Amino acid sequence: MIKNEIVVIGSSNTDMVIKTDKLPVPGETILGGNFFMNAGGKGANQAVAAARLGGSVTLVAKTGEDVFGRQAIDLFKGEGIDTSFVFTDTLHPSGVALITVNENGENCIVVASGANGYLDHLDIQNALPAIEKASVILMQLEIPVETVEYVVSLAAKKNKTIILNPAPAVSLPDELLKNISVITPNQKEAEMLTGINVNDAKSAEQAASILHQKGVEIVVITMGAKGAYFSHKQASGVINAPEVKAVDTTAAGDVFNAGLAVALSEGVEIAEAIEFACKAAAISVTRLGAQASAPYRNEIK
Repeated sequence: MIKNEIVVIGSSNTDMVIKTDKLPVPGETILGGNFFMNAGGKGANQAVAAARLGGSVTLVAKTGEDVFGRQAIDLFKGEGIDTSFVFTDTLHPSGVALITVNENGENCIVVASGANGYLDHLDIQNALPAIEKASVILMQLEIPVETVEYVVSLAAKKNKTIILNPAPAVSLPDELLKNISVITPNQKEAEMLTGINVNDAKSAEQAASILHQKGVEIVVITMGAKGAYFSHKQASGVINAPEVKAVDTTAAGDVFNAGLAVALSEGVEIAEAIEFACKAAAISVTRLGAQASAPYRNEIK
């Protein structure tokens, strides 16, 4: 099996989670159930999941000089992730996310970015040795878009496979999109990027067409329990997700992206890579927590 390097560039947060019967509406106070803290952040979640799924992973991120940051780095090392380029910010605290999860596994999330918001060009320059070695670079949008743009401009010149998970949803410049190998929005993010309300395969195809016109090579739109729609020059279609009982969907998208990155780093074709990613994500939603929910390679059947 080919096993190439994956570099994940993104956020590291501490998730503070409350389970409750229903999500509150504005102005409403609810007495919740269990409270627990987990390591989280899209970048960190994807790095941990990719490592558990068999990837050789380096994380490029920034934490505060505090207990949350130190705990995160220890956790990454315990998962076998290269933390040489997890930088410490002495001026800003580590990122924090407040998460409420209802009985159906649906969630609401508010993030205080902290040090994540200061991962910048200089940090990327310092991480160039890892970027040079990588075959796949995986990013999200919980770090500054300017930093993402800078990485993409560097990586595109070196013919790297660049996976962009455009979450949280923001509008993105065409100059950035034209250099993306694979983009992985969910339905809401696809609508934000294209203006198309994605609710089935036909509307997903329309959204994908717009993203192709902007230069994206492969479009993968995740559709929750329905699986994922994919489109590229050779083929398109829907890859169904395994049927499971969802408990917590917090990190499903992160596990999906990690699975996709691992499979592509091993030279797997896109449809088969998406199937692998769907299986990994389906397992993750049956468990509580973000990084804690990520499955190991031997669990993927």
